[in-house]
Amino acid sequence: MRARPLFTGAALALALALALPAAALDLDAAKRQGLVGERADGYVGSVAPNPSADVRNLVADVNARRKTAYAEIAAKNGSPVEAVAAIAGQKLVARAAPGDWIDAGNGNWYQKK
Repeated sequence: MRARPLFTGAALALALALALPAAALDLDAAKRQGLVGERADGYVGSVAPNPSADVRNLVADVNARRKTAYAEIAAKNGSPVEAVAAIAGQKLVARAAPGDWIDAGNGNWYQKK
């Protein structure tokens, strides 16, 4: 018996694309500057311990949009939001560009090689 996936890759990609329309350029710029990075839990975080208000606002906005997208996917599939977010986190970390900052879940940031 084959287990049914929580959601398809296409559904996740679409949800992530829809979750970031207004902040995509700002998020990309913040990533290039090393201000924010991807976390293994499916959300972004500030790399610096004391980020500026702009970075804090960007992180909060992106994470709110992602949480909404994850909740929609979770509701459609009868899955916990945290499970959807974790799978998204794995995919986002895997496709992060070399030099992007990653937090694998232990609070320690590293640059992807």
